[in-house]
Amino acid sequence: MPARPPIPHTLISDSPAAARPKIRPSKMGKWRALVLVLVHVLIGLHIAHWLSSGESLTPVEPSEAMAFSRSSIVNTGLLFFAATILLTAVFGRFFCGWGCHVLALQDLCRHWMLKLGITPRPLKSRALMWVPALAFFYMFLWPALYRLWIGDSLGVRGYELTTSEFWATFPGLIVGALTFLICGFACVYFLGAKGFCTYACPYGAIFSAADRVAPMRIRVTDACESCGHCTAVCSSNVRVHEEVRDWGMVVSPGCMKCQDCVSVCPKGALYYGAGPIPLFAKPRPGRVIKPRAAIRWADEILMVLSFALAFLILRGLYGAVPFLMALGAAAVVAFLALTAAQLIRQPTLERPGMRLKRGGRLLPAGRAFALALALLGVFLAHSAYLQIHQELGDRAYAQTEFLRRSVLATPDQPPAVSDEMRADIESALPHLGKVQRWGLTATLGNAARLAWLQALTGNAEAAENYARMAIERDELPGEMHQLLAHLALAKGDGTAAISEWNLAIEAEPDRPEAYLAQGLFLARNGDVATAQLVFDRGLAAQITSPELSYNAGLARALSGKAEESITFFEHALALNPQYLEARENLAGMLASLGRYKESAMQFRIALTQKPGDIDTRLLLARVLVEAGQAAEAKTELREALQIDPSNTQARAMLEILGEQDSGGSLPPSSERSN
Repeated sequence: MPARPPIPHTLISDSPAAARPKIRPSKMGKWRALVLVLVHVLIGLHIAHWLSSGESLTPVEPSEAMAFSRSSIVNTGLLFFAATILLTAVFGRFFCGWGCHVLALQDLCRHWMLKLGITPRPLKSRALMWVPALAFFYMFLWPALYRLWIGDSLGVRGYELTTSEFWATFPGLIVGALTFLICGFACVYFLGAKGFCTYACPYGAIFSAADRVAPMRIRVTDACESCGHCTAVCSSNVRVHEEVRDWGMVVSPGCMKCQDCVSVCPKGALYYGAGPIPLFAKPRPGRVIKPRAAIRWADEILMVLSFALAFLILRGLYGAVPFLMALGAAAVVAFLALTAAQLIRQPTLERPGMRLKRGGRLLPAGRAFALALALLGVFLAHSAYLQIHQELGDRAYAQTEFLRRSVLATPDQPPAVSDEMRADIESALPHLGKVQRWGLTATLGNAARLAWLQALTGNAEAAENYARMAIERDELPGEMHQLLAHLALAKGDGTAAISEWNLAIEAEPDRPEAYLAQGLFLARNGDVATAQLVFDRGLAAQITSPELSYNAGLARALSGKAEESITFFEHALALNPQYLEARENLAGMLASLGRYKESAMQFRIALTQKPGDIDTRLLLARVLVEAGQAAEAKTELREALQIDPSNTQARAMLEILGEQDSGGSLPPSSERSN
């Protein structure tokens, strides 16, 4: 009998463990861990700098680049994201492996699982692989395309490289912890190592695309024996030994250049270096690339539908679930839906660390798993119920925006609620009431909405209760204090209203509404001096509001401070050149100081905005007379009479200017014919 040839070292072998060479630990793992620790140290220093100084660089986070897609604002996040994409196009997808804090969490969770004897199995879904690309399109491309469609320009409108509101775009502690739990632990356990990167991360989509043209990547020499050590240690689920065998390099865009494979190769056959790019690469001669077995399409459809439904239910749930967390959770739900189907139809089923079913019989772990799936289904159904009522209520509530703005602008006047508006309010109240009543926890912003709706229906007591509830939950505290000021005025309590406005200013010192409302209330009640102080307080807070500047100028004009008022009117016009009231008051103040030519110029600009305004034309004529330009004044008066032949003021001024003596004729007047 001929001697049996030796069994080659492959990833899957029938040879005993003792006969297979031991996979040595990666030397790169500790260095990558150190780099990721340093990344978190830098994040901590960034936060500490903001806390200590009150201002720092805008977050160095790819999601911040959405500010450019939506409003053409350049921030630090955009510059960082653009730089990492360009570097990826040269060096490959290195940032994910060496700089991402979410990936660090996934790797840490995988490390702990391996210590517990649980090896996460990668999900091989062809359909869900498109989720990151769709998420990237939605976050970054769709807003820009929509702006182009409506004729907006994508030109840079401003730079926001520093901010005092560093945490404004980040979730709170609880939501942040849940995001890490889902995107880190749950995605790794159910979807495999780096499961969130594969099936949810929108940034990974563009990094994967850039990686396809990167010349720097993992390559192989002729010393390779396809032992499979590289694939065994790869935490990115790349079949390294097969790719280098078939292509001479790793072509998968999932490779994150961790270089664990390079470190453990017993022959030193792998290296990271430059060469042909994978976009145009062809298999090595004689190699035929066969697609690996994947999930059947019926299961793919089940997962896609489950993902879409779960995402719609979870995104924005309780006003708290952010976009990325919803993506990660929806991917997990899609996998669990597949598991539920397999639990029903397959006689035997296992999951990492759990035996669920054997010989057609559910094992204890399987019964617990089935119960957990049932509870998840009940939770999703309940959440869908809340989301439907939230959506219907929010749609009706949105129709009241103009009315709510008018209440804040004129808090001492009762809102004029039309029949159509009342129908919207009556439609929104029961929907949002159910969200308030049946939610497992408070929905962020819902108490504030109910406060407004109750106030607009005239239910002051309920409105006040909801407003104070909203303030306790930190829901629009500034706006809620302003609403309480309106309710106080409705009861005739001006002192309480002023107190609420002061609390609104304290809660949101960088918004102009409370300053304006309080100042206008004081001015209407004769306290112009205090009103001026309120307007000045708002301007001192660096608020760029033309209304604040205008009212600060008007308060000075009413106090006889003409020179000072001019400065504020000019500032208001610099912020809003179409501010007609500011221009007319500026013209009036200039005239009161004898600066007639400047006054006339401002009145003429005002007339270009409102050419049919006879009062402004009469004021211009008077200024022209004072400036010694009687002929031009007569022209303006004749124009006024062309607009309104019965205007007695224009006719009287023409007579005073001697229009009849000059042989001119006045337009016919009904008063003269009588």
